[in-house]
Amino acid sequence: MLMNMKDLLATANEHNFAVPAFNISEYSMFNGIMEAAEEKEAPVIIEIHPDELAHMEADIIRAVRERAHRSTVPVCIHLDHGSTLDQIILAIQAGYTSVMIDGSTLSFEENIAACKEVVRLAHAVDVSVEAELGTIGSTAPGLEAGGNLIIYTNPDDAVRFVEETGIDTLAIAIGTSHGIYPKGMKPKLKLDLLKEIKEKVSIPLVLHGGSNNPDEEISQAVRLGINKINISSDIKAAYYEKMREVLEDRGLREPNEIQPPCVSAMKEVAYHKLELFGAVGKAGLY
Repeated sequence: MLMNMKDLLATANEHNFAVPAFNISEYSMFNGIMEAAEEKEAPVIIEIHPDELAHMEADIIRAVRERAHRSTVPVCIHLDHGSTLDQIILAIQAGYTSVMIDGSTLSFEENIAACKEVVRLAHAVDVSVEAELGTIGSTAPGLEAGGNLIIYTNPDDAVRFVEETGIDTLAIAIGTSHGIYPKGMKPKLKLDLLKEIKEKVSIPLVLHGGSNNPDEEISQAVRLGINKINISSDIKAAYYEKMREVLEDRGLREPNEIQPPCVSAMKEVAYHKLELFGAVGKAGLY
């Protein structure tokens, strides 16, 4: 059941749960995430960053769409952290049902202008738009590296931003960082800030950098109104750590021998996130 983000998260917003957005970088990872969502009867968002798309090439989206159409659960295909208009246009042409324009490093007015142009293009073909206000931190370089400094989202700015851009979902900065937190580093989410933003903004709110955060904080964030949480590092760490373990057997060379244990390890993480976010069993609401 293929959907855009606006329709998918409207139900999550109404029923107060969050949908995990899993970043995938190869088809076996994608298929494993789909299996996990279907087994748990949960809606799911498949996120593919521009660099991940460059790695797999745009033709992969056709296969992702076909698999999503066959699925028994709601599925959205989302461009994660698109930073240029060319990336947005490529994603729309390839078949994504949702795009993110990340203008968080621009000035407030420039961010609004960039978002308005993307909304104009995307909404014309029923593709939903996510934007970011404030900046997410980063624990290491990578696809989604944020800044060294977290700039928290201002609630009043969020109101104006949503009204002027016409976006469908808003990623807010409340203290998370992309990547896996180094030993000894403990993130602390500003849940009071989340509560204030939720009281002022009616569209679904998004939490980036959702990997490796304490479960209790994430659970509280969902209860306070987060409807989409991005998960990349957690599932990739599980997948590739298992692959390193499997490949200690130097005699293995066939993908159907190497990849299944990796997919299983990744699925265990996905099951946990689906449960934590309150998404299990929610496919029946659509």
